[in-house]
Amino acid sequence: MRVAVSFDHRGVKLREAVLAAVAAAGHETVDFGVDTGAARVDYPDKALELGLAIRNGEADRGVLVCGSGVGASVAASKIPGIRAAICHDGYSAHQGVEHDDMNVLCLGSEIVGGELAQELVRVFLEARFIGGGRYAERLAKVTELERMSDG
Repeated sequence: MRVAVSFDHRGVKLREAVLAAVAAAGHETVDFGVDTGAARVDYPDKALELGLAIRNGEADRGVLVCGSGVGASVAASKIPGIRAAICHDGYSAHQGVEHDDMNVLCLGSEIVGGELAQELVRVFLEARFIGGGRYAERLAKVTELERMSDG
């Protein structure tokens, strides 16, 4: 799997932990930076880069990190086809994929430490969408919401 990763100037605190987790899981990293927190980098810009990479097939999933995870989640979810959620517990990180076909995991560097971040990335990447039945029906409704907001 190709996993896009991106960090704003505050999210960079989890950079090494996220990169290590993706590598440990045996996946390819598509790195959109940043490498340092020295200069302000706005999370909507990073969300757009990562989201477009997934939409364009350059990556299969993404991990987006800002200070709280909230801004990253809000911004990424504005991109049609991107289903991003902030997850600071393992259940949400895998259930979001299994039930909702979440394709972007958002983390807050001021909320979780490196060890927990690695665990969240691991369970997110291991999870698979269940599909069928009520899960597919709900995903179709989400897709319809995206279409409605385009007009």
